[in-house]
Amino acid sequence: MERTLFETDENKSIVCGSDEAGRGPLAGPVVAAAVILPDDFPIEILADSKKLSEKRREEAERTIKQKAIWAIASVSHKEIDRINILNASLLAMKRAFEKVQRIQRPDILLVDGNKTPSVSIPCSAIVKGDGKVPEIMAASILAKCERDRLMRLADAKWPAYGYAKHKGYPTKEHIEAIEKYGPSPIERMSFHTKTEKEKELF
Repeated sequence: MERTLFETDENKSIVCGSDEAGRGPLAGPVVAAAVILPDDFPIEILADSKKLSEKRREEAERTIKQKAIWAIASVSHKEIDRINILNASLLAMKRAFEKVQRIQRPDILLVDGNKTPSVSIPCSAIVKGDGKVPEIMAASILAKCERDRLMRLADAKWPAYGYAKHKGYPTKEHIEAIEKYGPSPIERMSFHTKTEKEKELF
């Protein structure tokens, strides 16, 4: 796996992986996790979080939280509207990393994607890293599980929008709810498509 590219012969590098969940939805926060795995971690339970069933993700989440050094951070829908989703995703990963380094300072941060957050240690972006690097896989699982949990809480508060089902993504059900009820309090207004009534006015 690609993590071996960042290990030296003299000393095994301490690798931290980070990934986010929630770049594509119309509502809710973007959530990121950062993870340092121990040498004896059962990496066979890991994969890109999107390719795991909910049950397997949650089982892996429990193991990661029991055995690894980890942290989770988020950027709210309001911050996303203010700084845009790319910057918000990088900020969430930076926040998660900063929490982890208070516990253990890694040698390198590996993040999923093609952009890197501004952090105090060397950082590399790996395209599709959530399917290649165990630490990024673990971070993707924690971020996905946490964000889904937050959206289920949002569903309990605003049941008309169906957040527990679609997690804020732009499904037909979600868009129809926005058309009918208007944006919920956690909609990302910078992502917001004008309703038919608004289209008539503008």
